[in-house]
Amino acid sequence: MKLRAAVPADVPVILGFIRELAAYEREPDAVKMTEAQLHEALFGAEALAEALLVEFDGVAQGMATWGRAFNTWTGRPALALEDVFVREAYRGCGAGRAVFQYLARLAKARGYFRVEWQVLDWNDPAIRFYDGLGATPQKAWLKYRLSGAALEALAG
Repeated sequence: MKLRAAVPADVPVILGFIRELAAYEREPDAVKMTEAQLHEALFGAEALAEALLVEFDGVAQGMATWGRAFNTWTGRPALALEDVFVREAYRGCGAGRAVFQYLARLAKARGYFRVEWQVLDWNDPAIRFYDGLGATPQKAWLKYRLSGAALEALAG
């Protein structure tokens, strides 16, 4: 197993993993992003995100994408994990732990004070994995989203 930073040629592979993740999360038609959009987000002049690939025998079998968040209470940035995905055949091989260790080391090297992410409440295997890492669920916080018609209406 090898972890490596994504390069522009990886964009189609990463987008494929994002689609596989969406299908796993029961939203197979939710991904609207194009390769051009992903390329701009990861490698554009004002990149919004970063990515890594998980390879077994030189073939990508997983990935993670993340960006930076800012916390006003501490005045410090945090690593905001957007997606982590490993193909089912490669789960249980240490890939997930390796990804989180990579991200923890990256966060520490950059002076970030935490790594944060979300998980669907029905994804018991992921929740058990995160608990095993020593992560703590943030049950006191509710996630809100303003999008679609509600966003358009409020924006006026």
